[in-house]
Amino acid sequence: NVLNLVIDNHAQWFVVVPGALNLVQGPTNYHDFLKMGVKPECLRLAGHWIPRDLVEGIPSACERRTKRCQSKPRKPLRMIVPVGGAGAQRKFVTKLVRALSPLVKEGKVQLFLNAGDHAHMKTAFMDVLTECALPYDHVRDMKGVKGFRDELLTDYDTSEPGKAVTLFAFDDYFTAVATTDILCNVADVLACKPSELAFYPIPKLMIRRVGDHEYYSALRASELGDGTLEAREIDEALRYVQLMLEPEMLTSMNKAILNNNKIGLYDGCKNAIKIALERAEKMK
Repeated sequence: NVLNLVIDNHAQWFVVVPGALNLVQGPTNYHDFLKMGVKPECLRLAGHWIPRDLVEGIPSACERRTKRCQSKPRKPLRMIVPVGGAGAQRKFVTKLVRALSPLVKEGKVQLFLNAGDHAHMKTAFMDVLTECALPYDHVRDMKGVKGFRDELLTDYDTSEPGKAVTLFAFDDYFTAVATTDILCNVADVLACKPSELAFYPIPKLMIRRVGDHEYYSALRASELGDGTLEAREIDEALRYVQLMLEPEMLTSMNKAILNNNKIGLYDGCKNAIKIALERAEKMK
């Protein structure tokens, strides 16, 4: 009677539960677990684990992003840059911010930096922003996060952040995690390592992985058309950013997200609940 929602796109024994129904996000994992010997009755393909609000917002978010990337003159590219749960990306992410600073100053890029609840990342972001002479606003709580999002949605054609860089840094874990989910609907691109965020329905710039298993999640995003391959070097990441400043890549990614949504690719959580309710009904 246990459902296990399997993470990643790389089959490993420690992520499956013997005797449970293991739900996976993609066919590669499904096939590999079968090859490893997981019984078919203990395995099912469900879809991506995505928060409900993000899935329900896909049509309107993709429409906004597409309109924004095709605007003339081109509106700034909004990039949300979250730090992974372990906060292990300090060097690469701060180098990325430093490399993006000329584009920020030119008004071509806006940065939403989510330091989460990592004090060292908050400090690292503040230091590099000061070094690059980039002014920024600082959001410290959930009220501020929702207010920031709501303000940008007030009139999406004209509403812009107070400054080109906004730093989000918190004392509690829940707000840290929820912020990325909340901001995805007002961002053009999610720049992150290929963690569970690689499965999210937003155009993604996949930056350097922390664990080797994450490579396969970036590969899935790229093949589905809603993300890039992993950019392991800053120059490679900047090349993708330059492509995203043109309309073609982001238009294509948003179209892919809409098509993926039509076939239920992002309905993993919904399907897991449906399976659980069906099993509960049979137990009555």
